[in-house]
Amino acid sequence: MAGHSKFKNIMHRKGRADAARSKLFSKLSREITVAAKHGLPDPAMNPRLRLAVANARAESMSKDVIDRAIKKATGGEAETYEEIRYEGFGPGGVGVIVEVLTDNRNRAASNVRSIFGKHGGNLGETGSVAFMFDRVGEIVYPAPAGSEEQVMEAAIEAGAEDVESDEDGHTIYTGFEQLSEVAAALEKNLGEAKSAAVAWRPKTRIPLAGEAAASLMKLLDALDDEDDVQNVYTNEDIPADELERLAS
Repeated sequence: MAGHSKFKNIMHRKGRADAARSKLFSKLSREITVAAKHGLPDPAMNPRLRLAVANARAESMSKDVIDRAIKKATGGEAETYEEIRYEGFGPGGVGVIVEVLTDNRNRAASNVRSIFGKHGGNLGETGSVAFMFDRVGEIVYPAPAGSEEQVMEAAIEAGAEDVESDEDGHTIYTGFEQLSEVAAALEKNLGEAKSAAVAWRPKTRIPLAGEAAASLMKLLDALDDEDDVQNVYTNEDIPADELERLAS
């Protein structure tokens, strides 16, 4: 199993204000509703819904809000959402994958394209970036879940493929088809994960610093603020001291 990585899903970035947290709850609720609509409304019988509910609980979403999101799907109140993937390039040639859940394809495409254009990026064709990434199951635990050795041992026992640990926590990777099975096995040893989802993991990373790094962070913040955007993945490698400088 491999070592450290600074790659992070944008949904796990630090420093969320209350307004940003409200947006996060909205996105989590939407995922629960879509998962319930596309399968059975029982998390025990619907792996996608089970993961969506677990992710919502990890962000302290209340049971009432989760139940309302499920009932919205079963009651026929839910809008019809499309799942769309956009691919493009950010400052410095960084690859960017944007996953969208939207009830208006034209609006989503226009808004995502505009965000790329305003922040030094370019939206590409489908497949122009995805080949730089692997489709994986990604399970995230906070640092207190265990030491690097304990998490590694639990991951091996659960059948995971890779582990990356740093001061912020532990990210465990598995084949995306085995995500639910591995997540369930890990929970027995490490407790409930902070998140578990199918994700895009970069095969290689592009070093970035200075103005290009600052511009990329603005691009990612703008995408994160877009209501239709669910997840954003990139393959940048920004040094820790540069991240601290940009955050100050």
